[in-house]
Amino acid sequence: MTMKITGYETFIVPPRWLFLKIETDEGIVGWGEPVVEGKAHTVQAAVDELMDALIGRNPLRIEDHWQVMYRGGFYRGGAILMSAIAGIDQALWDIKGKYYNAPVYELLGGACRDSIRVYSWIGGDRPSDVGLAALEKKQAGFTAVKMNATEELQFIDSYEKIDRVVERVAAIRESAGPHFGIGVDFHGRVHKPMAKALAKALDPYRLMFIEEPVLPEHNEALRDIVAHTSTPIATGERMFSRWDFKSLLQSGYVDIIQPDLSHAGGITECKKIFAMAEAYDVAVAPHCPLGPIALAACLQVDATAHNAVIQEQSLGIHYNEGNDLLDYLTDPAVFAYQDGHVRIPDGPGLGISVDEEVVRKMAQTGHRWRNPLWRHQDGTVAEW
Repeated sequence: MTMKITGYETFIVPPRWLFLKIETDEGIVGWGEPVVEGKAHTVQAAVDELMDALIGRNPLRIEDHWQVMYRGGFYRGGAILMSAIAGIDQALWDIKGKYYNAPVYELLGGACRDSIRVYSWIGGDRPSDVGLAALEKKQAGFTAVKMNATEELQFIDSYEKIDRVVERVAAIRESAGPHFGIGVDFHGRVHKPMAKALAKALDPYRLMFIEEPVLPEHNEALRDIVAHTSTPIATGERMFSRWDFKSLLQSGYVDIIQPDLSHAGGITECKKIFAMAEAYDVAVAPHCPLGPIALAACLQVDATAHNAVIQEQSLGIHYNEGNDLLDYLTDPAVFAYQDGHVRIPDGPGLGISVDEEVVRKMAQTGHRWRNPLWRHQDGTVAEW
């Protein structure tokens, strides 16, 4: 007799997340977080379609299920389908770990670290007061922060906006000190001409990294941007499979990749992406401005990856209005941050215990979160 998947439920919960619960005939359940920020209902529909192929199947055959979900539909890839696969994959690994009474990292070959460095967000969508915010994070025990670089920018824009970015970064340096980690996220808002100028202007501040200096569809422009800065270049939150990352790694113009465990095919796919990056001497800093299940999945793979260097997490992020990272856990201490690090959860499966009562209660509220829609002064749509 083999264990079988008997059912599943999805829960759209505030502030902007989608949770998935997969059930088995042995009473073991697994949790995943399949979501695209601003498209939770769309991903929910994709989960419904993909789960048709899994009901009645053995949940332990994760690699086979992944291949079925990816290859079985003819059309593949992209944010929606890969995020749906990601959350299902996370839940299957959670089941498998609970079945063997082991954390997922043990099933992936075992841990090579006990903890990983984390950073905290400051500044919001249109950054302000970042010097004081960075100091507060430092006093709270963090050793690094990340901020959005700038508001919307035209293809060719005012150097006044670049000066403002430099002033904000200088304020963080002054308040937090010369060795505090600063990541500056261009967020794909900056087009190639201004990205070169902005990267060059920020070079003296010895940043931890510049993130998504251009949109991923323009990754070929990284060659020109790298020529203007010595700062490590990070990108990858909007790349969804090892095939997306293949040409980026081959180009040699990225230093840190940032796949998202809830977007890039889950634990199964991201373990492979991390290993690909290691072969190119490229570090990994997984993207995760999401909920506790997504973070737990990240940490399980981080534990097994020698080239994982720092982990994003969403506690206190400006998107988490009404509910925050720890609200859906029965034991929030599992993500206790100390000396700028978080320990790898070592409980069975993903290592967390989801408070299902709270999930069901908040799912009654739900959400329809949408990212802001920005326009330039001339009326054209701006990158958010």
